Amino acid sequence: MHYQSFRFRLKNVLVCALIHISLITILTGCATNKPYELNLMPAPDIFDNGAWQPFSDTSPIKDDGTIEILYATDREPAIEESKEKFYQNDRGYLLRLGKGEVKLGKGDYTWEEMKHISLLKNRTENLPLQVTGVKEYGILNTTISEFDSPKVQAQKSTEPAEYYASIINAKLANSKNKDIYVYFHGYKVNFENPLIVASELWHYLGYEGVIIAFAWPSTPSLWAYASDAETAADSARNLRLFLQFLSKKTTAREIHIVGYSMGTRLVTKAIYSLALIHNGQDKQTIHKQLRIGHVILVGSDVDWGFFANMLLDGALNVSRSMSIYMSEGDQALGVSKFLLSRERLGQLEKDEKIEKHLAELLFKIEDLNFIDVSDAEGSMTGNGHAYFRKSPWASSDILVTLAYDLKPMERGLTRTKEKPIWTFPSDYIERLKSILAENNPVLSPLKK
Repeated sequence: MHYQSFRFRLKNVLVCALIHISLITILTGCATNKPYELNLMPAPDIFDNGAWQPFSDTSPIKDDGTIEILYATDREPAIEESKEKFYQNDRGYLLRLGKGEVKLGKGDYTWEEMKHISLLKNRTENLPLQVTGVKEYGILNTTISEFDSPKVQAQKSTEPAEYYASIINAKLANSKNKDIYVYFHGYKVNFENPLIVASELWHYLGYEGVIIAFAWPSTPSLWAYASDAETAADSARNLRLFLQFLSKKTTAREIHIVGYSMGTRLVTKAIYSLALIHNGQDKQTIHKQLRIGHVILVGSDVDWGFFANMLLDGALNVSRSMSIYMSEGDQALGVSKFLLSRERLGQLEKDEKIEKHLAELLFKIEDLNFIDVSDAEGSMTGNGHAYFRKSPWASSDILVTLAYDLKPMERGLTRTKEKPIWTFPSDYIERLKSILAENNPVLSPLKK
């Protein structure tokens, strides 16, 4: 059989299989009306044995057992007939600002018990997380245009944005950490998912700084891959306007971005557009205006060709640094590569060779880091795509980058002179604990 014919037929079989699985998932999902929830991710290994205590003595949990998470979403608001509770899985085009209430656990733990259980390496009980309510402040005025209806244009007020910014600034004023963290989810999830994952990140950051969940309108269905890909591209403009708003209206020292899976598509497109807008300006000038710090892309479902183009057009001038987490065992990106016939940014081929001239170039770019998680503990869990939450080493590395602004070598990662890709050594966690204890005694209360 001719190779191309075989490949085409195999693709059809794969698509049919995905549709079949989707139908089972949908039918199963329709059989329950339980609220959406996730169990708290495994504790990053940097917390093992009480080595690093990120929490202050002040409980962030309200009397009803919830914490507040800010969000921005361009999903369509739910209506009475909607299956969804808060926001639909459809494009809303306008960016809406608000806050969500995320409940930690079942409400029967004290703050001290919650801290203790959440830091355990071998947790014997689950801590479910659930969004219990949201409060929308209004629409970001810069996302309203002449394409919108007169009714929508009549809502073009700066008050919601100003109020949202005032909340952020008040939180920053009361925090030791003066940074903003924005989290972007992958495909096939609902509105609640990014709020819950953002709350996990904020929990392990010790509730310092301000975290925001950017909930773009993905669809919780396995067969929504193609439509979600286009929706991610559509949301990139709203993200660009949102980042410009945060840089102009908040007092944040820096704005950090964590993108996961397909969510990295809208992140990279927004960064690309900012690079083109600021074309001709140097990195220092752009940073003074935008204050974008670390851009972290995990399991990135971005075309390598597109990524190369954005680098050529100055994307690295937009952020202070960019880190690409990659894996040999990422089966989800393997499927993506097969369907699209294009190399994915977050996928690393085993024993992949890098041309000498390209390796030499990458070694010289200090603010672009490629990080191979293939040898990190827990990175192959499941389909190998969810190491962002499942690998206690990967999550440790990301958190330390965000909390302490350490470069890969300063975090205990290693690389050879031949390959410009950072890897996790077998004693990574011991290295990381030692580095933090010796070099950052003020920042990190590690036990020596």
